Amino acid sequence: MLIPIYISIALAGTLQILLWMHSVKTRNAGWVDFGWSAGMWMSSWVILFTSDFHPRAWLAFGVLFFWSGRLAWHILHDRLWKKKAEDQRYQNLRSHWGEAANRNFFWFFLSQALLVGLFMTPALVVSRRGEAFPDLFDLWGVVIALFAIAGESIADHQLAGFRKDPATKGKVCQRGLWGYSRHPNYFFEWLHWWGYVLMALGSTLWLYTLLGPLFMYLFLRYLTGVPHAERQSLQSRGDAYREYQQSTPVFFPWTPRKS
Repeated sequence: MLIPIYISIALAGTLQILLWMHSVKTRNAGWVDFGWSAGMWMSSWVILFTSDFHPRAWLAFGVLFFWSGRLAWHILHDRLWKKKAEDQRYQNLRSHWGEAANRNFFWFFLSQALLVGLFMTPALVVSRRGEAFPDLFDLWGVVIALFAIAGESIADHQLAGFRKDPATKGKVCQRGLWGYSRHPNYFFEWLHWWGYVLMALGSTLWLYTLLGPLFMYLFLRYLTGVPHAERQSLQSRGDAYREYQQSTPVFFPWTPRKS
């Protein structure tokens, strides 16, 4: 089972080196985010072509292909082509690293290829499960995964529409899903990984699927996701965002509280 992981890391690493070279020219390290999601998209093909094209391998391929493809397109279209300016996270790192920025970003880009190997594991385990297909675990797993992908897409669309509206400049988005969670896109991205956990039930390697939701929650909630987004929002929205923090749950959707 390790060979598909090695192949995916090698492909993702090659892509990240090319994107790093492009980021040096454009002074925009945000391409690393596209590289990670595109690496996950490539790993879906690796899973399929290193399997015996079992129906469950097609299932794992389809879910991972759809999720990563949507995310890669969203990052490419909305963050890199439209916004063009480097994300504040990477501006801060560039300023902190100074003359060593390009060298340090090179290793940062490559590290994302290793994460591809980590996060492709749940779908790989699903593709290797040998029980009769389909069963209830497959069906419920697909329902959870597709529901999560749809929720993440809706949240991204609602936020994009809010930002396009001139009347909302300087305000905090509380439309739709954003009225129940300050980061519904992150919540649904995390929820998607539980689909593989369900689809893999019955496999002797099932415990490895927990790597997806556990590490994704760690990254989104405490490392690269929520903390950065909250800092940026407080800087740009000030008291309006502080009130939003008091009334709306940070991650798991729930009814708003009175501020």
